[in-house]
Amino acid sequence: MELHLLCTVLLGALLVDAAPTTDEITYLPGLRKQPSFRHFSGYLDVAGNKHLHYWFVESQKNPSTSPLVVWLNGGPGCSSLDGLLTEHGPYLVQSDGLSLEYNSYSWNKLANVLYLEAPAGVGYSYSDDKNYKTNDTEVAHNNYLALKRFYALFPEYTANDLYITGESYGGVYVPSLAVEISQDSSINLKGIAVGNGLSSYESNDNSLIYFAYYHGILGSNLWVELQKFCCKEGNCQFHNNPDTNCSLRVQEAMYAVYNTGLNIYNLYENCAGGAPGEIRDNGDHIAVYYPGLMSPKLHEPFSEKLRVLALTNKPVKMDPPCLNSTASSTFLNDPYVRKALHVSSAVNKWDVCSMDVYMNYGRVFESMKDHYMKLLSTLKYRILVYNGDVDMACNFLGDEWFVDSLDQKLQVKRRPWLYSDGDQQQIGGFVKEFSNLTFLTIKGAGHMVPTDKPNAAFMVFSRYIKNEPF
Repeated sequence: MELHLLCTVLLGALLVDAAPTTDEITYLPGLRKQPSFRHFSGYLDVAGNKHLHYWFVESQKNPSTSPLVVWLNGGPGCSSLDGLLTEHGPYLVQSDGLSLEYNSYSWNKLANVLYLEAPAGVGYSYSDDKNYKTNDTEVAHNNYLALKRFYALFPEYTANDLYITGESYGGVYVPSLAVEISQDSSINLKGIAVGNGLSSYESNDNSLIYFAYYHGILGSNLWVELQKFCCKEGNCQFHNNPDTNCSLRVQEAMYAVYNTGLNIYNLYENCAGGAPGEIRDNGDHIAVYYPGLMSPKLHEPFSEKLRVLALTNKPVKMDPPCLNSTASSTFLNDPYVRKALHVSSAVNKWDVCSMDVYMNYGRVFESMKDHYMKLLSTLKYRILVYNGDVDMACNFLGDEWFVDSLDQKLQVKRRPWLYSDGDQQQIGGFVKEFSNLTFLTIKGAGHMVPTDKPNAAFMVFSRYIKNEPF
């Protein structure tokens, strides 16, 4: 017994030393007290001389036994460090852009979390040739290569349970990466979790019209005309409807949602800086506000505006509408922070979203149904689809329709789920469960669920990771 214990201790010591010491963050500016857990920042090299930046935080519980969680923000073209610093990381950036405060609802209280900035061109990630043209398929493969490189640097985590998670356009990134990982038996994939994700352009567009009308955004006259021109025998098709009368009304409805100054990420929150419209001159640069995850056809006029703006004398930056990313940008472009994160001064300035990536991104998948069916068919992976219910970028109704379209056996009918708020039990939202698949809403949360409802979001994450009932 004593010999076995000694071997275990020695093995544990060897595993601790396996992490790349050159990537370890030894001092992070902005914290009044440095963390008790270890954290790392560096690069994972992938095909085509691309270098994907990662920030890895070890579990506060027990790194050797805690699961490994990969987090991917969306866009396409937005940084996962936004998830770390404003949603569920162990420390959250404050409004001064200089200080960090510890997060009581950090995901690394339960898991080792790898925040990956992908694809190349996003955040600190870069390509030697500065060519940032890519697509869904290439991104999935490079993210897989990045994960393999991570395991080479941190072999002590190879046997840990793995979960792939993300939000927004992560609805494409996450399942496409999971399908590729599922072909590799050396990786211990256990499941995926997608928050307010783009699962189907058709479901997202069709459901958004209903969401907008029943949330008071569309007037009754427009609603009557949408029904008249877009619906037949009780079936409404607002997405890519060939009828010109229908498409004109859909454009009018989409304009009300995306272009009048509403916060598309949280209908009931104000816009930071005031109602923005599409474009704003911020003095040193032109700010273009990301229009949401509409279908490629509806993006065409917007993309043309971007091409024209690119010819102006001022730099053009893409910002999520109604969100203030100044604090994150100030913090991550501080030279002392960059040095602490092992990011060379030669690497591009950090922005929350990359115009270069967005403009050169090829959207391969109109729907992620085939990916979900491949994962579900193995009967091995647990899938969670969760949505803040006041988000309009990827609304809950569209994702619920998508989940229903997978035709899985219903195990638990739709019901409220509860969480503890102080000494009270509160309704966190609604949940329904299928075989290896759960759909869940978070009441009152928008697109970034952990930012809006940190307590409820942490309970969802905890129950999912621990495989506890909702």
